[in-house]
Amino acid sequence: MNIIIMGAQGTGKGTVAGIISEKTNWPQISTGDIFRKNIKEGTELGVIANEYISKGNLVPDEITVPMVASRLNEADAENGFILDGFPRTIEQAEKLAEILSKKNKKIDMVINLTTPREETIQRILTRRVCSNQECKATYNLEMHPPKVAGICDKCGAELVQRKDDSSRESINKRLEIYDTQTAPLVQYYEKEGVLRTEEVSVAINRLGKDVADDILKDIK
Repeated sequence: MNIIIMGAQGTGKGTVAGIISEKTNWPQISTGDIFRKNIKEGTELGVIANEYISKGNLVPDEITVPMVASRLNEADAENGFILDGFPRTIEQAEKLAEILSKKNKKIDMVINLTTPREETIQRILTRRVCSNQECKATYNLEMHPPKVAGICDKCGAELVQRKDDSSRESINKRLEIYDTQTAPLVQYYEKEGVLRTEEVSVAINRLGKDVADDILKDIK
């Protein structure tokens, strides 16, 4: 099964994708993780991507799309995958459809996560991620803290705050970009008949794990 996880930053995309991936063995493919790995390693792709990401802008399609296409050709994605953070625009969605069509595949489900804006901002400010790129576990200092402060429960690596998560100004800019460029994908996939919208919020006592568990029940 081929799944896309949609939603603004801080809505729990990584949590939902991670749980589904763990239970199904479908790889969680995150463009953000790939970019951060390249930035950390100082690769040519990382240097170019960082010029955009550091300013809160989207990385151009000519860099992002071929990277995703290459990743989807890897053996572990043959029987299913979970795209986290891609596509972000209708243009990317159309290019993804072309890539999959050549492989006689399609997107089977798009999970659209929504969270009230102020809660989203607070989630991002208190988010911490595992510095081990092979682990990628995500925590929240208020809602889902690690057992030992600053240490990942899963692998023992240091937890860090992403640079673009530390500034309310940067977060607001990213959310504005999402509203204008990515939100139209909701209508696009709704017309395709594959959209499933789920609210994630402490206000209704429904978090990412609850959403993931319900989806897993439905796709078995």
